[in-house]
Amino acid sequence: MNTLIAEMQMVKATDVVVNDDTLTVELADGRTVSVPLAWYPRLWHGSPAERNQWEWIGDGEGIHWPDLDEDISVEGLILGRRSGESQRSLQRWLESRNQPG
Repeated sequence: MNTLIAEMQMVKATDVVVNDDTLTVELADGRTVSVPLAWYPRLWHGSPAERNQWEWIGDGEGIHWPDLDEDISVEGLILGRRSGESQRSLQRWLESRNQPG
């Protein structure tokens, strides 16, 4: 395993803040990572209440939003990875949110 991968596996998140424009994650090593919320369409389309209802994956290796069915890894944030969800999948998800019941 190369050193970068080993170091990335050790970095954990300690706090998450989501506002109308930005996802900001505090890391245990003192860094703060902020990315545009538009990188993650499910968060973008979520309500403030849904965005603020998150939980840790593992011991801070990632973040899960149960109401939005979104998972984001700390590694992905550090590497600048945007959502890989297809437009078709996102559209189905959006349509399912707009259906009563």
